[in-house]
Parts: sequence; C-alpha cells; structure tokens
Amino acid sequence: MALAMHELTEIERTLAAPDVAPQVFSTLRQRFPHLAWIRCDASDVTETPYCSLGAFDLHLLDSADHCAQITDDPARATGIVLAKRAVKP
Repeated sequence: MALAMHELTEIERTLAAPDVAPQVFSTLRQRFPHLAWIRCDASDVTETPYCSLGAFDLHLLDSADHCAQITDDPARATGIVLAKRAVKP
C-alpha cells in the first residue's frame, strides 16, 4: 500500500516535534503498519533525504518493483527509511 500525503504530513510532524521521544521509530511503525520501515544511521545512506526533520533524515522507499530503492516521489513510496543523524555537541 502506498504512502498517502496525509500520512507523510503526520510522519513529518511527529519527527519535527521538539520533544520527539526516543521510541519514535516504534511509535510510527505501529501507527503505520502498512508501510515498510527501516531504521539506520544517517551515515549508512548515501542518497539525498526526502527531508530532514529534527535528528532524522527521512527517505522514501519504493519497493513496488523487484528491487527496493530510495525515491523522491511520495506517490511511489511504500515505506520509510528513518536515518538518525549524529547529534553534534
């Protein structure tokens, strides 16, 4: 099932909140179980993020074809790669 724009907006709002909880990945995964979710360190992803929110880079995942790939098209997105950036002191 593809990512709807209202879902993307809700995900962005959640990640941009100033008091985002450490368990945000689990929360979003439970809230949007129809999406594929991948969590990693931002240094593990070479593609430009769809957007950066708080401590996270948000990448859209297109797994509709044989190989999953990062996309910048929300209409093709079937999942989210949530990449956490290192916090600078």
